[in-house]
Amino acid sequence: MNKYLFPKKKIREECGVFGVFNNDEAASLTALGLHALQHRGQDSSGIVTYFQNNFFGHRGLGQVSEVFNDSAILSKLKGKNSIGHNRYGTTGETALKNVQPLFSEILTGGVAIAHNGNLTNTNTLKEKLIKSGSIFQSTSDTEVILHLISTASGNLIDRLVYALHSISGAYSLLLLNKNSLIGVRDPFGIRPLVLGKLKDSYILCSESCGLDIIGAKLVRDVQPGEIIIINNNGIESITPFKKTSLRPCLFEYIYFSRPDSTLDGRNVYDVRKKIGEQLAKESAEDKDLIDIVIPIPDSGNASALGYSNEIKKPFELGIIRNHYTGRTFIQPTSRVRNLGVKLKHNPNPSALRNKKIALIDDSVVRGTTATKIVEMLKNAGAKEIHMRIASPPVKFPCYYGIDTPSESELLASKYSIEEIASYIGVDSLKFITLNGVYNALGFPSGRDPNNPQFTDHYFSGDYPVRLVDKNIGKKPSQLSLLIETK
Repeated sequence: MNKYLFPKKKIREECGVFGVFNNDEAASLTALGLHALQHRGQDSSGIVTYFQNNFFGHRGLGQVSEVFNDSAILSKLKGKNSIGHNRYGTTGETALKNVQPLFSEILTGGVAIAHNGNLTNTNTLKEKLIKSGSIFQSTSDTEVILHLISTASGNLIDRLVYALHSISGAYSLLLLNKNSLIGVRDPFGIRPLVLGKLKDSYILCSESCGLDIIGAKLVRDVQPGEIIIINNNGIESITPFKKTSLRPCLFEYIYFSRPDSTLDGRNVYDVRKKIGEQLAKESAEDKDLIDIVIPIPDSGNASALGYSNEIKKPFELGIIRNHYTGRTFIQPTSRVRNLGVKLKHNPNPSALRNKKIALIDDSVVRGTTATKIVEMLKNAGAKEIHMRIASPPVKFPCYYGIDTPSESELLASKYSIEEIASYIGVDSLKFITLNGVYNALGFPSGRDPNNPQFTDHYFSGDYPVRLVDKNIGKKPSQLSLLIETK
């Protein structure tokens, strides 16, 4: 297998949303919440607030600390209600026009919207809206939702319900108008959204770690298909869908969410440790094969601990991660490109020398980073490297708000496990089974094929939401061009 067939790209995070209702420091709390959710998107960040019949906003490209780098910026974001967004673009290029929250004046007044997820009928809807006279300012699928709200009738909730019945996909939404903070979770609950409380203030955000940073308490998860409306009268909950079924994204537990978050009643760190334990149970012979267990930090840490505990072999930090790399503007010459992995990871030779290693990571997608890390460990003196993966083979792309390669670029969709092991350069390679992941999540009978408990299409090919757009899977710029040139 040619090691240079695959570009350097892993699965990438989604987006993070954070909203505050009824707090004098709404903008500052939102900025802190976005810091806690930074892992969900690093392309851009933005906050919109409302105060005395005016909306105030600040958006920019970069991480939260780069966009909100001056206290004067937050001081201009007046008001007791706000929503914020961290973006990793899955539709639309990284450009200021796509930075959220998006804002628009409609018949019912101003409304701002922030969106985590991805619609699977964006282009079908966009083409219809353009033909009917809508003018788009961005290439984000979120703007489609705004246009649907604008072209509907009734109050904002009536219009929102119309939009929700029109769209297809996975989403968690926050909306802010002059008197309400509104949260929405898709009918399968694929993308996460939680409700919290801070004294007399209410918080809506992607993960519970966003609540922890501001001292708020987790009240509950927003239910699949639920609309939560928070205003001065309190909280109202409505479910406009006839049928809902909780099927949260399995990769939230395996990789995307922060380990200190609790999603749908499960602590992510505990789940990852149990996945590691289950991985070890499925590789019982490793007890006699392995000297030490090391993770690829930080994604493999918790699973490596669970694996280590189960096979009763030492957990070691054989790879040290540099947390301060930030963005680099080093020109990618061939020599420097080959050293790029050391910007984030460096071996700890004293822990590795002459050892048979179990190398634990969350997933193998294209394998390029794993290949370089394995080469680095061998050069540092590792005797044998046995890679163990805390997810099943990723065979199918995602269209629900997670940036994955196309199916033709996924190693596991084209090659056997033995061929992937040869490509990466390890002595052996094993993945946890899909039933094993379900066991770790508390389902001893494994996955129910007739009624799956999670959204696991990456591994099973079972897409719970219909893929409407004919060209889904192409790059967003191509999709936009197909529509805009008709």
